[in-house]
Amino acid sequence: MSFARVGVVTGANKGIGYATVRQLALQYPKSPFNSGPLLIYLTARDAKRGESAMTSLAADPALRQAKALQSDGGLTSIQFHSLDIASSSSIATFAQHLADAHPDGIDFVINNAGIAMDGFDLNVVKTTLACNYYGTLEATRAFLPLLKKSDGGRLVNVASSAGQLNRYSRAIQKRFQSAKSVDDITALMEEFTAAVERGTEKADGWPSAAYATSKAGEIGATLQIADELKRQHNSKLLVNACCPGWVATDMTKGKGYRTPDEGAETPVMLAIGDIAGKSGRFWRDEREISWRG
Repeated sequence: MSFARVGVVTGANKGIGYATVRQLALQYPKSPFNSGPLLIYLTARDAKRGESAMTSLAADPALRQAKALQSDGGLTSIQFHSLDIASSSSIATFAQHLADAHPDGIDFVINNAGIAMDGFDLNVVKTTLACNYYGTLEATRAFLPLLKKSDGGRLVNVASSAGQLNRYSRAIQKRFQSAKSVDDITALMEEFTAAVERGTEKADGWPSAAYATSKAGEIGATLQIADELKRQHNSKLLVNACCPGWVATDMTKGKGYRTPDEGAETPVMLAIGDIAGKSGRFWRDEREISWRG
């Protein structure tokens, strides 16, 4: 079957990612993005969990009642594909699948996959950055060439307000804000790791927080990539970062004041809503916010 639109949601077997797939299916028919049948790739590291999520979505009462899925006569089909954004080979395999299956390009990617670990030490920092910063960056680089350039393809990196810059010394804040390239942001991530290894991160102006710093890097790299595209002039791709809010999920150990469906609101809007062509912004509550904090 042919599809008018094709999208990807990473880390989608549970929590915000799962809710994002669900809300895309529910909201797509009334969105300005609707131009015919939509295919969503639900990706996850674990195949069993991914397939379980697929089974749950097929039986979801709201989706059934709305007749959102094509199996019930609706517009949306969902397919599972394995993806671990901490693995270069996994990213390459999935990107090649997308290129082969959709030679005309895909319409949006929502990079939601990420981890949050307990404790703080060098291993936690390296593991967290490997997934949340380096993995997201590599996935972003792999997916961008697949997005439809002439039709406003969109890439959304789900970050966090924990990555706002008010946690850092003024000197480090200034370096984040004055960065001219992704390499400048990567250099900051490397310096943070080195400071943790020395045990001097606080004295050097960093928080003792792996997740927050990884998300600062993710936001910074996303904005730099958007700037790169703007400098190309002919690119209509829209690249944004967002915070879903404090959502009650396994990652937050059930804490949080928002449901996963509420956390999905901003990523879904950035993927299929009318955002007036805005790119290179940081969003929360379906509006632009300051990265500075």
